[in-house]
Amino acid sequence: MAKGIFWVVGLFAVCMVGVIFLSNAAEKSVDIEYASQPFVGEESAPVNIVEFGDYKCPVCKDFNDSFFPLIDQELVQTGKAKFYFMNYSFINVDSNRSAQFAEAVYKELGNEKFWKFHELMYSKQPADLSFEKVDLYTNEFLKETLAEMATEEEVASVMSVVKNGGSMDAWEKDTETAKQLGVSGTPTLFVDGQEFTGNSFDDLVKMVEEAAADGK
Repeated sequence: MAKGIFWVVGLFAVCMVGVIFLSNAAEKSVDIEYASQPFVGEESAPVNIVEFGDYKCPVCKDFNDSFFPLIDQELVQTGKAKFYFMNYSFINVDSNRSAQFAEAVYKELGNEKFWKFHELMYSKQPADLSFEKVDLYTNEFLKETLAEMATEEEVASVMSVVKNGGSMDAWEKDTETAKQLGVSGTPTLFVDGQEFTGNSFDDLVKMVEEAAADGK
């Protein structure tokens, strides 16, 4: 896959109010609290990349399927950056429900199981997804999805957290962070607190390299 690929843009008008590379970027870096957030990569990696996403957004699925593997291979696996996921669930109640459920998975089962669930959620996103439809991602659907990669005991522990609202604080924290940063749509990336507004993977690599140099 070419390093200079562009994000798939066919569905941007649906999923995004402000397209990543056309939106108004913050001139200065913004402090983001990374503690207790799911991430992939080495803890010692010098640069932090954050994606704000919505499990019901088809552009987020395109990003996860096409763009994230490049980030993982060339920036994460090489130790240049860590990659975080934070929720900006804005489409409808399905977005909120799935985000809160994923937070419960992270809370109860840890980082590795969270990322397995994260990938599974995007793989199960319907191709004919209607943004007006609700109750596609019910708790029963989410439970069945989790059961594909977790034991009965693990599923039960996550469902207990969901039932008791134990993941609400984490979800609300993500939502508040997104609002403070001015996130207006998904997917949106930040590199060390500064919004990515480039057009290609090469632009992202350059931004990561500049952030690493600034941090020395």
